[in-house]
This record gives sequence, structure tokens and C-alpha cells, in this order.
Amino acid sequence: MAITGVNHITLAVSDLSQSVQFYTDILRGRLRADWSGGAYLELGELWLCLTLSDDPIAPREDYSHIALSCEPDQFPALASRISDATTLWQENASEGASIYFLDPDGHKIELHDGDLAARLGHYRAHPEKGVQIYE
Repeated sequence: MAITGVNHITLAVSDLSQSVQFYTDILRGRLRADWSGGAYLELGELWLCLTLSDDPIAPREDYSHIALSCEPDQFPALASRISDATTLWQENASEGASIYFLDPDGHKIELHDGDLAARLGHYRAHPEKGVQIYE
């Protein structure tokens, strides 16, 4: 059996309405369902579940993050809206345009203008970076 994709991502949040507003207003997600302890949103093909947590949210200190995609022609406007409304956690140093930002609970998110094929093409064109590509 093989994995066919990501089913959904669940993020614990401390303030459900603030998080729903962030994901709908800033990232243009679509609210599909909500209840007293959570919400389901669509971000493109991603099913995002927000779950209200009674425990303190502990953002990760490492590089772990969720990377989202958008249409290339929409990247500048979306990145500008994100930059104006959020805290950035890293400058872009990778192939392709990216903006790295935090949601209201400090979850690390990246908006990236590119896909795996573009990233692999970049490394094929730059073998000096030492990345082994598998076909």
C-alpha cells in the first residue's frame, strides 16, 4: 500500500475565533464547519482542522513547519498581505520565492512559490550543492 497524499493537518489553537479569522482573512481559507472546540477549513486542497486547546501551545523551536502553495501570479499580493499581518520567522534562502511566517499561536508556516519538480530542477542545475536526486 502507498500513501496517496495528506489527509488533513490539525493544529492546536488557544483562541479559536482569532485563528479562524487569521486563516480565512489573511490566508483566504474557506471555513467549512465549526463547533465550540474546533473548525474545519479548506486551504486549496488542504483540509485544516483547528482544535481549541486547554493546554498552553508550545511552538517548535526547530525548523519544522508547514509549507503552503499558491498560484505564482498571486504570490506577491498574498506575501504582502501576510507580511503586513504576521511575524516573520526566517528570511528566504531557498530556491523560489518564499515567505516564512507565524500564525497567532506561533505555528511556523511557509508560503512557497514552487513545487518539487522545480526544486529538483534547481538541484540538477547546481550539482555543487551536493544533493543526490533519485529518479
